[in-house]
Amino acid sequence: MQQALKNYLVVTGGYWAFTLTDGAIRMLVVLYFHTLGYSPFEVAMLFLFYEFFGIVTNLVGGWLGARFGLNRTMHLGMLLQVGALLMLTVPDAWLSVLYVMLAQALSGIAKDLNKMSAKASVKQFSTEDNQQGLFKWVAILTGSKNTLKGVGFFLGAGLLEWLGFRDALYTLAGSLAIVMLVTVLLLPSEVGKMVAKPKFTQVFSQIPSINWLASARFFLFGARDVWFVVGLPVYLYEVLKWPFSQVGAFLALWVIAYGFVQASAPKLLKNRFAGAESGGLATLWAFLLTVITALLPVALASTESPMWVLIIGLAIFGVLFAVNSAIHSYLILAYSDADKVAMTVGFYYMANAGGRLAGTVLSGAMYQLYGLEGCLWAAVAFLLMATVLSMKLPRQSTSVM
Repeated sequence: MQQALKNYLVVTGGYWAFTLTDGAIRMLVVLYFHTLGYSPFEVAMLFLFYEFFGIVTNLVGGWLGARFGLNRTMHLGMLLQVGALLMLTVPDAWLSVLYVMLAQALSGIAKDLNKMSAKASVKQFSTEDNQQGLFKWVAILTGSKNTLKGVGFFLGAGLLEWLGFRDALYTLAGSLAIVMLVTVLLLPSEVGKMVAKPKFTQVFSQIPSINWLASARFFLFGARDVWFVVGLPVYLYEVLKWPFSQVGAFLALWVIAYGFVQASAPKLLKNRFAGAESGGLATLWAFLLTVITALLPVALASTESPMWVLIIGLAIFGVLFAVNSAIHSYLILAYSDADKVAMTVGFYYMANAGGRLAGTVLSGAMYQLYGLEGCLWAAVAFLLMATVLSMKLPRQSTSVM
């Protein structure tokens, strides 16, 4: 147990460091390229390959992790992220849409290799028959990751204002390279590696509950990104006239608070959480999130103080979304066999990346055509689908107390 805890802390530390750079590069790209004259839709297109290659990476990455070990896929992700950061340090004249898309593609591959590796490793380090303990471990990892991603948003906006675009990228790349070397030395080499070499076709799940959960995940994360990725930061900068640092700080605080709620989900759901087959709970929280999201565009359309509507609405949305995400992150591990967890998690996060891709593209398009309210109505449609699909999850209760 002591060795398992040490490995968990090493993986978590590496994941934290990577997440800081991931949040920072997202904010750097959105804000910097908007100032260069890119339209909201063009900014969204910069992330097209980031999300698309996330789909491919999760599909292939789970198989690679099962064959060669999760630590190797995690370190490969860190190395690729360093490369992606350095790619963007070239002169502005080189920063065409296609070039930035390619750099973001590398970053997308890196992010999903790292995330898949870290989350699949939790299953290896936990006690298999302790479902409450598994829920707690994955909630802490996921929640702390999202908190650090919020810090990354603030870091990216702050570094852009204080150091400039390129010096910010050099700082992030150098820091992540140091963390990568430390984790290479501390982490065992065989984490997550299957004894029998799996075939590539085994990455596609044959378990109905995993397929339904992956489908719900697609729409859940599409609903978040359809207004959060491009629409919201551009609205804050363009309509509310907030400076870069204020936009970054606001989004950072939201994601930090969201991460704290996600990490606290086991306590929030104590005495209600029903274990691996609690599909009813996933359905309930998806429905609550749908209702709250539908109220936001209505409130925006009928108020002269959109700032307060966004602040209060985002706070409620963040709490409900965090609990939804924590339930999903637990359920995928609970549904997975220990010896196939890398491939199952990879398949699941392939759907997650697909939802982000759809949400990102729609975020730029809907904002350009219909403004932030249009983005929010698109989010409502996605959440309705997530609610309906969650109804297909197993509903039999099994105690984890």
